Amino acid sequence: MPLFMDVHETMPEGATAADVAGAHAEDLKVQGQYGVDYKSYWVDETNGKIFCLVDAPDAETAARVHREAHGLEADHIFPVVAGS
Repeated sequence: MPLFMDVHETMPEGATAADVAGAHAEDLKVQGQYGVDYKSYWVDETNGKIFCLVDAPDAETAARVHREAHGLEADHIFPVVAGS
């Protein structure tokens, strides 16, 4: 399955890493309905950015999980290849 990195350029006002963890937990509840696997995420609180690594059939399906789970859509979704 293709691997994607999504980038949220701006965290919601007042959001913390704990809030992002909660949103990720919501992704995990929804992802199985779409054959998606949100593998991991990273938060840069200083610059207000969030990065999510996801296996998904396509970028739109990955975005659909975010929309349904918590409504926080990524600004960019890039296809990536895992390194060693």
